[in-house]
Amino acid sequence: MTGGLLLAVSLALLGWGAEGQENGRGKKEVSGRGPVYLGQQRDIWKPLIQTTANLSELQSIKSTFEFRTFDPEGAVFYGDTKHGDDWFILSLREGIPEMQISEGNILISVTGGPKLNDGKWHLLELSSVGKFVILEVDGSKALVVGLQSIEPDDVTSGELRLALGGILVDTKKMIVQFEPQMDGCVREGSWLNLSIPWETEAEELWPCYQNIQPGSYFPGTGFAVFSTSVFPIEAEQSGVKIEMWGEFNQMDGTVLSIKAPGQEVMLAVEANNNTKEVTLTFGKDKIILAESIKRLAIIFQTDLLQLLKDGEPSEAKRLSVTAESHPGYLTTWREGRLAFGGLLGEGEDDVGSHFLTGCLEKIQVQGKDLDLDSAVKHASVSSYSCPA
Repeated sequence: MTGGLLLAVSLALLGWGAEGQENGRGKKEVSGRGPVYLGQQRDIWKPLIQTTANLSELQSIKSTFEFRTFDPEGAVFYGDTKHGDDWFILSLREGIPEMQISEGNILISVTGGPKLNDGKWHLLELSSVGKFVILEVDGSKALVVGLQSIEPDDVTSGELRLALGGILVDTKKMIVQFEPQMDGCVREGSWLNLSIPWETEAEELWPCYQNIQPGSYFPGTGFAVFSTSVFPIEAEQSGVKIEMWGEFNQMDGTVLSIKAPGQEVMLAVEANNNTKEVTLTFGKDKIILAESIKRLAIIFQTDLLQLLKDGEPSEAKRLSVTAESHPGYLTTWREGRLAFGGLLGEGEDDVGSHFLTGCLEKIQVQGKDLDLDSAVKHASVSSYSCPA
């Protein structure tokens, strides 16, 4: 297989674009060299685009493509032969390239090279040299994997499947499990001796932003929802602290809301791009901040709520919490939902409104970065990058 699958997947990153035509199988054919956003809406393990090639047509041993992300983990590229019995996966873990390879009864996983999740475009080159597959990053070798099977190479014919942004093999077969969603972009794919199109089930491929910055982007069409039980207020003497960074006077919509089923919205933070004000509504209480804000912290305690602007404790706004003034407050923390980027609605499903348009550059809970990929998140929300 080494001379077949590794050779094949090392050269097979085709160019692709957002325009395409139906192929008669309910999928759209795409080709070209334009950028593609790998985080587009779909099942999390499902590839965004894929194709099938005849191994007999492959003659090159090298492919190159450019890759950009702030996301530390996710699937980038997949290839297989023998109907998925032998396969190859290129992904990121903690921002570092990771390759997993399966050949017969042999499984190999290797991680190494520079961190790629710095938001810059990196040139990646995959090549197959004898029994080795080599990954180069920006002209320097990052990973070299040797693989030799006692079984003879017998994949000079048959089909090769290729996929981007997901995998086609059962996840239980992987050596190392990882979160597949990748908030990243690929462009300038290059290959030799292949002119077959890729296929996608998407009606249209989403473009990549020309320039990006770290953060979570909300385009005004959805939000990210967590269970409040993940943040037990009664277990923390100092309470639960939620901090958000960003240009709040450039945002519009609901930044944060908290609600329990069957109850009114307990708390909402809204930004108004017209008035340049940020309003916190907590039951019948309201706090309006008219100044420019770049950092907002809310501390929830069993009997007190504090609002801090730009990290200034001396200017903290405080609201007392009692059973009379805010009935159901502790129940909401035990059974409710916390949403970033929208106003929670009725029902158990994650229906919302007044969605946020803007970038939250960073979100922390209890001093730790919050990963929106762990939330129930609308597909339009980007977890790690905002347009700059």
